[in-house]
Formats: sequence, structure tokens, C-alpha cells
Amino acid sequence: MNAFQDDLKYYQQAVNDRMFEFVNKYINPGRVRDAILHSIDAGGKRVRPILLLSTIEAFGADYTRGYAAACAIEMVHTYSLIHDDLPAMDDDDLRRGQPTIHKAFDEATAILAGDALLTLSFQVITEDPSLTSDEKVFLIRELSRASGGSGMVDGQMKDMLSEGKRVVLDELKSIHMNKTGQLLSFSIIAGAFLSHSSTQTFKKMEKMANVLGLIFQIQDDILDVLGDANAIGKPVGSDEGNEKSTYPQLLGVEGAIREMNEYVDIALQSLEKAELNHTFLAALIDFLSTRDR
Repeated sequence: MNAFQDDLKYYQQAVNDRMFEFVNKYINPGRVRDAILHSIDAGGKRVRPILLLSTIEAFGADYTRGYAAACAIEMVHTYSLIHDDLPAMDDDDLRRGQPTIHKAFDEATAILAGDALLTLSFQVITEDPSLTSDEKVFLIRELSRASGGSGMVDGQMKDMLSEGKRVVLDELKSIHMNKTGQLLSFSIIAGAFLSHSSTQTFKKMEKMANVLGLIFQIQDDILDVLGDANAIGKPVGSDEGNEKSTYPQLLGVEGAIREMNEYVDIALQSLEKAELNHTFLAALIDFLSTRDR
């Protein structure tokens, strides 16, 4: 295992440990907590919290101050997956190789577990003694915007409405800039803010953050065509089965790869201008475009 994989596993374990700690501390024992722990225990890439922590580290700041915000973003992401899997949305039976919450428990429990995680995300930020009041307000405001009706939820709604329809490339980009991109973008912006980066550097990080969702989503679409179901943890071809427009469908697999690589170049160039091109964060951006799960 190389140094990058070692660091990745270290961050994943650190996030997992604190996720369990927060849930056990703030969620009452019972069925909802059990369902949440089932979802967290299934694992996951933890890309969003790791992006946040590695952004802080890239600036040479103390990344442990980002743990609450990192777990908060993963809680929002996990809640969205629990709800996405429901019969009323994507109707998936498997998530990360395990039964989805509505299958392992029931639909009502899945809805309430998602609700609990969403609200817990804001609580863990407000309870963090290492954050200033201004930092808490910034994080809550930006996380609310990224995850709400002008961000992720808006993208999810438009994605569902586009099922069975042929959308053009610009429409598909718009959907995924919100559905996938907003939370990924928040991770970078929050990390840069907590690092007290300069205004000029912050703007460079924003430019990089804006393309992360497209990189991640295009690779997801490619894996849905070419991926290994055992590695991904769910059946391949689900997008086609749900009649969703994807980048490979619109551009072909090779065209989708070229499109993604253009965004990777933009992201890495932005990091170079911010003088962060020789960091774990830069390696992580490259990893997002080559991952197999």
C-alpha cells in the first residue's frame, strides 16, 4: 500500500470514529440510532469530509479543527443517500454492499434516520468548542445553502424530473453542479475558510471547488457502465434502468472521459496557482477521476 492509500485510510478511520462518537453522544438509543449506525458501519469513501480536512492540512493549519464540519458534511451526504434509496426515489436495495435502511429496517425508520442525521449535522457544528461564533455561522450558512432547495435538493428534484427524458449536456451539468457538486464544493470552501486563507487564494479554491462535482459525477456515470458491482457495492447499469441521462449516454464513454479530464486539469491548475499542487489534496483530486468505486 502506498503513502496516499495509507493517508486515505487514516482520514477515513478518523472520520468514522468521530461519526460514531457524535451519533452515540447526541442520538438517543433506539431504532433510529441503530439504523444510522447501520448506515455508517457500511463504510464509504468519505470523500467530502476528507476533502475538507485535507484542504485545511494543505494550508498548514490544524486539520483537527475541521472534524465537526467534516462529520457534518458526511451526515448530510449520508442522509441524502438514505432518502435517495427509498422506493419513492431510486428504490435501491443495496448501498455499499449492504441492505439499504428501508430494507434492513423499514421506510418510516429510513425517513426518520435521514431526518435525524440532517439535523445532527448542524448540532455538531454548534457544539464544537474549537470553533468561533463567526466560524459556526459561516459553516451553518454555507452547509444549509449547499444542501437545501438551491443546492443538493434542487439538483435531486431536477434529476428525478429528468428521468425518462433526453436532456442536453448543459442541463445535465446544471443538475449535477447542484446534486453532487454543492456538497463537494462546500468541503473545499469550508476547509479554506477554517484555514484563514487569503481572499485571493480563497477565490482560486472556489474555482477548483466548482468543478469537483462534475469530476465525481462523470466518474460515477462511467463506473455505472464499466464498473465492478462488487467493488461499487451496488449493481451496475442502475442509471440506464432508471432511464437517467448520463455523460456516457450523451458523449459516449470516451467522450465522457475526455470531458472529465478537462475538469481535472482545471482543478489541478487552480491548486497549482494556490501553490497547493504538491499536497495530499492534489493527489486526492487525481484519485477522484481514477477511482474504481
